Amino acid sequence: MEEIVLETPLGRMAGLRRAGHDADAPRVLALHGWLDNAASFLPIAPLLPDIELVALDLPGHGLSAHLAAGADYSFPGAVNAVLDAADALGWSRFSLLGHSMGAGIASLLAAACPDRVERLVAIEALGALAESPDQTASRMRDAITASRALRGKSLRVFPDLALAVRARAAAGARVGSRLAEPAARLLVERGSRAVTGGYTWSSDPRLTLPTFLRPTEAQVNDLVASIGCPTRVIFADPAQPYLPDAVRRARTALLPRGELIVIEGGHHLHMEQPAEVAAAIGDFFSRQA
Repeated sequence: MEEIVLETPLGRMAGLRRAGHDADAPRVLALHGWLDNAASFLPIAPLLPDIELVALDLPGHGLSAHLAAGADYSFPGAVNAVLDAADALGWSRFSLLGHSMGAGIASLLAAACPDRVERLVAIEALGALAESPDQTASRMRDAITASRALRGKSLRVFPDLALAVRARAAAGARVGSRLAEPAARLLVERGSRAVTGGYTWSSDPRLTLPTFLRPTEAQVNDLVASIGCPTRVIFADPAQPYLPDAVRRARTALLPRGELIVIEGGHHLHMEQPAEVAAAIGDFFSRQA
């Protein structure tokens, strides 16, 4: 994979692009999960040789620019950022490969821009995280409080990268999916920067803030049902607590042209079990119908 930099209206977007693809290979944009980066797709990239793969660092992640002071990170903003990246690449039509948050963003993009998205592989997410309407006000209050408090906080400094890798590997345990250290190292090496006294995360601290507003499950269902392109959904077993198996199966069933594959493993199965995930993707991006 080679480094690329794209100039977009939101600022510099960095990424990794695999060299040596055929000129007529399917074009695929890969979108990583929350607080991950383009290195998320390094383990699986060599196993998908028949596509032109570009893995992006989404705004505020990895080596990409942070949003301007006072701006908020949001799913609509991320959708426009991905479209800006595709425009910068000169891609009018393309397919999407998303993991977790990236799969959620890819879902929104596929539903909102059917003229641009040819195919979708969504790993460990489909649509957005939903919430009942009676949580609206409390969520807004929490988001505003956290946003105002963030301004006075300083970033944690790790004396060496090994400690940062262990911290990143352990972070997934909070949602029941500890990340193996080799995979964590890939993310940390791209997602950290040297500072006085050691290393700190390069991602924008604003990405850790609570979402200001979440859609209802009915809204998410309408979105998923509007994804008209061929879609392959890959989930890990056991399911993540924030997206129970019954919910993810119900969402997948709404896809007009969707199929579900479940693989035993953890949340970052595309990094820890790349061969199995690559086999599940197969020739999906190369199909003509």
